[in-house]
Amino acid sequence: MTVLRATGLTRTYRTPAGDLTAVDAVDLEVAAGELVAVRGRSGAGKSTLLTMLGGLDEPTAGRVEIEGTDLYGPSGSAMLGTQVASIFQGFGLVPILSAAENVEVPLRIRRADPAERTRRVAEALAAVGLAEHTAQRPAELSGGQQQRVAIARALVTEPAVLLADEPTGQLDSETGAQIMALIARLVHQRRTAAVVATHDAAMLARADRVLELHDGRLRPV
Repeated sequence: MTVLRATGLTRTYRTPAGDLTAVDAVDLEVAAGELVAVRGRSGAGKSTLLTMLGGLDEPTAGRVEIEGTDLYGPSGSAMLGTQVASIFQGFGLVPILSAAENVEVPLRIRRADPAERTRRVAEALAAVGLAEHTAQRPAELSGGQQQRVAIARALVTEPAVLLADEPTGQLDSETGAQIMALIARLVHQRRTAAVVATHDAAMLARADRVLELHDGRLRPV
C-alpha cells in the first residue's frame, strides 16, 4: 500500500542570478514498510526534497500526499508531528531534558494522556536499546546514543512516514552502520514508509530501493 506519494514536486528559488530549480518535477511513491534511500552530491536538492515531503517547505508546484491526504491542503497541517516524523544529522535534542523527556516532547505537543506518554516513551527507548539511559541528558550520551534518542522521539508517535536527512553524518563508520541497521529494522517492523537522504554506503546497502537526485531530477540507480 502506498503511504507517501509525491507528484510533480518542484521547488524553485528566486536568486539575483535568476530562478534556481532545486527539485524538478519529482514523482515518488513509498509503500508501508519500505525504506527508500536518496543519494546525490552536495547541493543536489536532497534536503529540499525532504523538507517538502515533511511539510516544512511548500513546493512551487506539485503535490505531496500522506495516505491520500494532501499534506499542503486544509487537512494537511494536522498530520505534521503525528503522521510525519523527521531525523536530522544534528540530532536536535534539547540539552536540558533527559532522554525520556526529549522523546516525550511530541507526545506533550499532542497532549497525550500522561500514562500513555510514560508507556510510549519507555517502549520507544527500549526499542532503540536505551532502556537503561532514560534519565541521562544529551551531554552524558555518546553521539550514537543521542541519535538513538532522536530515532525514539521520531517513532514515539507511530508516524506513517519517517524522513531522515544524513542521519549518520556526525557518526563514525561503525556507529553509523549500527544506526542504519536500527533504522532499517524499525522501519520494516513498524511498517513505516521511510525516505533517507544519505551518502552512507551502509545505509544504501540497507535500503529496499536506492534513487539518485541529479540536477533536481530523481532517477533509479
